[in-house]
Amino acid sequence: MLDVDLHHGASTDVGLVRKVNEDSYLVAPPVFVVADGMGGHSGGDVASQMVVEEFQRLAESYDPQRGAELVADAFTRAQARIVDYGDAHRALQPGWHAGTTAVVAVLVVDDGVTKWLLANLGDSRIYRIVERRLEQVSVDHSVVQELIDSGHITSEEAAVHPERHVITRALGSPEGIQPDFFLLPLGSVERLLLCSDGVTGMIEDEEIEEILESVADPRDAADALVRAAVAAGGRDNATAVVVDVVGLVKDATYDSRRQLESLESKLGGRL
Repeated sequence: MLDVDLHHGASTDVGLVRKVNEDSYLVAPPVFVVADGMGGHSGGDVASQMVVEEFQRLAESYDPQRGAELVADAFTRAQARIVDYGDAHRALQPGWHAGTTAVVAVLVVDDGVTKWLLANLGDSRIYRIVERRLEQVSVDHSVVQELIDSGHITSEEAAVHPERHVITRALGSPEGIQPDFFLLPLGSVERLLLCSDGVTGMIEDEEIEEILESVADPRDAADALVRAAVAAGGRDNATAVVVDVVGLVKDATYDSRRQLESLESKLGGRL
């Protein structure tokens, strides 16, 4: 089995318009999460934090042999908590809403091989850098993505579409949840980015790629992405988590004593 070391960085900002940061994130190697809440103060921020709390529980006793099952269970627990929370508030305030998107990355062992398991609900995104190219892995659960897929609008038109912020799947939905899962070989991901739409809604993929390719330290890269989103207008909360796998990144400059932990030690030597 592999002894996998991860470099990671995270950054978040409330932006220039919102009063409350409804984004939450988790960096608990080998578990990484970004959640973008919806519903305002005591709605979206609580919902996104509930997701992070459930994945923190997962990280504390994580078994990479059961990664997919454990991720699905964490989603289910978070969904139940958010729905119960929303029901309690709607009893006092009809129309009140709490929900959140989520993107998740965990390392799993699949047929004896360490791989990335990625999952998403909503329009927060997962990107990877592979062979110096940025590639979006997740597919947005949104009205405009459905219109793109059906050929009714282009990606350029989607950027200014009046319903570009309307999502079709989210935690807290009374219709239930249906996350997408992606299983990727470890070597196919040189750098991984999880981010809220406060980043992707403000800066183009070309700028995201330039930052991820030019900024070696993942902590600095996460900060640079969020700063760029705020500088571009900061219309939403912006959050970015950047993860590198040691030996796959081009530049090894990193303060390993401060933030680097091996997957083997985190999992008690089970890999």
